[in-house]
Amino acid sequence: MQSVTWPSRSYLIGLAATLALALVLIAFVSRFVRNRPLRIFVRWAMWIFATLYYLNIHNAVGEFLDYLAFEFGDFRVSVMTLLTALVIIAVLFTIARLVSTTTAATIRRNEDISPSMKVLAVKAVQIALYGMAFFMGVKAIGIDLTGLAVLTGAIGVGLGFGLQKVISNLVSGVIILLDKSIKPGDVISVGETFGWIQTLGARYASVVTRDGKEYLIPNEDLITNQVVNWSHSNDYVRLDIFFGTAYGDDPHRVRELAIEAATSVERVLGYPKRPVCHIVGFGDSSVDYILRFWIKDPTGGLTNIRGGVYLALWDTFKANDISIPFPQREVKMLTDEVD
Repeated sequence: MQSVTWPSRSYLIGLAATLALALVLIAFVSRFVRNRPLRIFVRWAMWIFATLYYLNIHNAVGEFLDYLAFEFGDFRVSVMTLLTALVIIAVLFTIARLVSTTTAATIRRNEDISPSMKVLAVKAVQIALYGMAFFMGVKAIGIDLTGLAVLTGAIGVGLGFGLQKVISNLVSGVIILLDKSIKPGDVISVGETFGWIQTLGARYASVVTRDGKEYLIPNEDLITNQVVNWSHSNDYVRLDIFFGTAYGDDPHRVRELAIEAATSVERVLGYPKRPVCHIVGFGDSSVDYILRFWIKDPTGGLTNIRGGVYLALWDTFKANDISIPFPQREVKMLTDEVD
């Protein structure tokens, strides 16, 4: 290039080629960062630094950024210090994220730890690693944390009043994980919501219903409201259905047929908790019964199993000439006699 053009032009062409190669390499390397916002931040930060470095103006820019500073008594923070802190903390956070991901996978594979304690252990490891990364990054750039005590204290008081609900949900989440009242996979009912817990987050619990809806219930609601945990101590769930038969049918035979019909349904348990049937009253047009049966898979749904048992009762009663009465009215037309 120097043999066919001026030296100044060849220098500019060489500088442009070197800078272009550096930018391409940075764009390629930054693809290894999986988090998209962090990848964009790292890419642009490295592009800007590479441009300043090859233009040989990075020292002047650094001095200018160090001149732009915020002073609070003896405490001084410059723009250069903040940028350096962001870069160091970003690198340390990336390392902490890789370590926490590996550690979380190891904890989740451990079968000796309960599901709730797994979630608590993973969150504790993440908080510890990210906290260490932050304080190490701050100390690495020479910021004295004692100088921020008054400022952070005032900010903490303000955040405490503004984030009461958030802090309450965080504390409630820790309590739930410690007392093991609710854990991932449990089937719960909260108000009108019925489903199983998919994940327990720091602020909310994810509950998936049978129709595919995912409700994010705050942890505070799980502590303060009444929650029905269908699988807290075991997976057994008892269901009751009511029916009636005519007075002319033998009640002993009806009870046997009802138990037989319930046992024939696939999800109904036959052992150790067998279905039972009892008379609960004598109605206006029928003898009223209650049929109780147990299942062990509430995540499979409750309405469908009730419908299956009702259908089995219908088929069994029809095959054995057991009638299901319904209210009937007899209307008599009265006419006046004409003398």
